[in-house]
Amino acid sequence: MKFEASKVLQSLPKQFFANLVRKVNAKAATGADVINLGQGNPDQPTPDFIVQAMQQATADPANHKYSLFRGDPALKQAAADFYQREYNVTLDPETEVAILGGSKIGLVELPFALLNPGDTMILPDPGYPDYLSGVALAQVKLELIKLREQNHFLPDYNELSEDAKQQAKLLYLNYPNNPTGAVATSDFFKNTVTFAQANQIGVVHDFAYGAIGFDGHKPLSFLQTPGAKDVGIEMYTLSKSYNMAGWRIGFAVGNADMIEALNLIQDHLFVSVFPAIQKAAIAALQSDQSTVTDLVSLYQRRRDDFYAAARQIGWEPYPSGGSFYAWMPVPEGFTSETFTDLLLEKAAVAVAPGNGFGSGGEGFVRVGLLIDEPRFSEACQRIGQLHLFSR
Repeated sequence: MKFEASKVLQSLPKQFFANLVRKVNAKAATGADVINLGQGNPDQPTPDFIVQAMQQATADPANHKYSLFRGDPALKQAAADFYQREYNVTLDPETEVAILGGSKIGLVELPFALLNPGDTMILPDPGYPDYLSGVALAQVKLELIKLREQNHFLPDYNELSEDAKQQAKLLYLNYPNNPTGAVATSDFFKNTVTFAQANQIGVVHDFAYGAIGFDGHKPLSFLQTPGAKDVGIEMYTLSKSYNMAGWRIGFAVGNADMIEALNLIQDHLFVSVFPAIQKAAIAALQSDQSTVTDLVSLYQRRRDDFYAAARQIGWEPYPSGGSFYAWMPVPEGFTSETFTDLLLEKAAVAVAPGNGFGSGGEGFVRVGLLIDEPRFSEACQRIGQLHLFSR
């Protein structure tokens, strides 16, 4: 007996990163020493104090039972305290915080928690590919807004048609940005609140890289903007700030109606997150953040080392202000994909093609700053031997 996936599942986008991994693995299987700059998985271990908090909580039988459906109140309070301390944003932990098994869950489930089939949402192009999963599952319409280099990879809402503005009910943003490394300004966020209020559009700010800002600049939280809680929410994950990617823990904060919708859908899909993981998350959020400061310094060194090595071969980067990515232009005569394939085949260097993040990413590749610094120099030396750039 054969069973076919539903039409909704069949409409899901192909997993871009899975295809990239297959290509890299195939090259490595030939015995090549592949330098993998295409990944987005933090390479550092989770800080010891977080691991120890998890170990202690796991040993406590009280944490072996079902979680509370809407999360540990102590974690909600810790999230609210974190936002008060780091961003001077006041949150009601009961009504303005939702606990998530990683922020991806919230980003994917929110469209079918708030929208009806046939409604419209706006996504950035280029953008995180998994945003598209929520579009497919919720059976909603998609409007893309280009992120252009000349506008510092910030969307220009004037490019949207009047029909799009009237029909759209949800807008996703992501700063510091994946894949470009661009950062938002306070003026941009103020403009976003004005735009959302004028057009009755809910804003979802994916703050996955919120801790990672360069050159002494701390990335702005959308909720620091006056009126932001009236129009939207922010998704925060512990994956990047605390090297807890595999732990799958995060939270959403902001507009109470949107938070309630998230909580309600999760009441039916999950029984929250393993309590011991929530205890570990509390330890992370309540810490002195020195491990985060050290991590940002590491990424800053890696970014600077990679930029210096790339410039030596005539490869000029877009100046990243945050995240752990470098956004690099493709040389003349190549597409993002043909350039990526050439680097893997001829130099055994893996990067992520920009068009994998949407058509707006064409002409660029994404480099992950997630390997030891000496390998950046080696990668650029290999690429330089292909003589693709003029110095």
